[in-house]
Parts: sequence; C-alpha cells; structure tokens
Amino acid sequence: MKTAEISLNPFSLMMEPELVLQAMERSEQLQRLRRHKLRPLDRPLIPYTQQSLDSRAAFDAAIEAEEFEVLEIELLN
Repeated sequence: MKTAEISLNPFSLMMEPELVLQAMERSEQLQRLRRHKLRPLDRPLIPYTQQSLDSRAAFDAAIEAEEFEVLEIELLN
C-alpha cells in the first residue's frame, strides 16, 4: 500500500530517488520517446556579417565614449 501511495505523490518520489529510477524504468511513455541529441549551441543561429559586426563595434565605441564624457563632467564638478 505504501508504494502505491508513493508512486501517486510526486513529492514523495523526489525524496526517494530509487523509486524515481524504478518508475522511469517501468514507464512505457518514456520507453516510446524518440531519443536524439540536440546541440543548439554548437553554431550560432544567426550568421554575423561583417557589416553587423562593424555596426556593433561602432555602437559599443559610442556608448563607451558617452560614458567617458559623463565621468569627465562628474569629475570636473
């Protein structure tokens, strides 16, 4: 009776990993899953062009110059 109660309560399963493994091994749904490896971080999804890299560098330089000007003004006051 205790195993039937534990298998119905997911919080009890978290406390007893052995029962979780047994439940996974018995699960027909898990056995029917198609298994394949996904590696989404192997390559970038959006290819970067030289133009986009240049515009990003220009934007970064503008932000850094602006921050430097603000610091300069704060130091002078």
